[in-house]
Amino acid sequence: MALFQETADVSVRPAVAGDEEAVTRIQVEAWRTTHADVLGGAVDALDTAAMTERWADAIRRPPGPGFGVLVALDGPVVVGFAAVAPGQVMSLEVVPHARRSGHGSRLLAAAVDRLRTDGESEVVTWVLDGDEGRERFLSSSGLGPDGTERSLATGVRDVVERRWSASI
Repeated sequence: MALFQETADVSVRPAVAGDEEAVTRIQVEAWRTTHADVLGGAVDALDTAAMTERWADAIRRPPGPGFGVLVALDGPVVVGFAAVAPGQVMSLEVVPHARRSGHGSRLLAAAVDRLRTDGESEVVTWVLDGDEGRERFLSSSGLGPDGTERSLATGVRDVVERRWSASI
């Protein structure tokens, strides 16, 4: 009798045409779950059709070298994504029910690998004020706040983001 050991069917791959709907859904659900108190009604006011089109463009026609979108899969289902630009992880979200399953770590590792391949020596990302879960995740991944912050107007209220970075 052969022994069978189950392994998780999880992976990260470059996003392809058709992934934009899942990316939009994940982004909205993640923002609604994580940032409702900071963003208020701004999440409910999002134009998801326009977001989907922007993600489709980013996936099909990146604006230049060093830009890309990666997706995390649990089996055949897209459960997270990361968007990279030269030197930056612009966005990294995992659908709330799939958090703490390694998807974020796999996405961040793939994003950093992509940045290294593009010749980058540092990674930066931005953390919305009050996102303690993301701060713990980034800290455990070797990133830290570098003292830079910016204020963003959401249309409902201004919010503060802090930059986190690490040498890679």
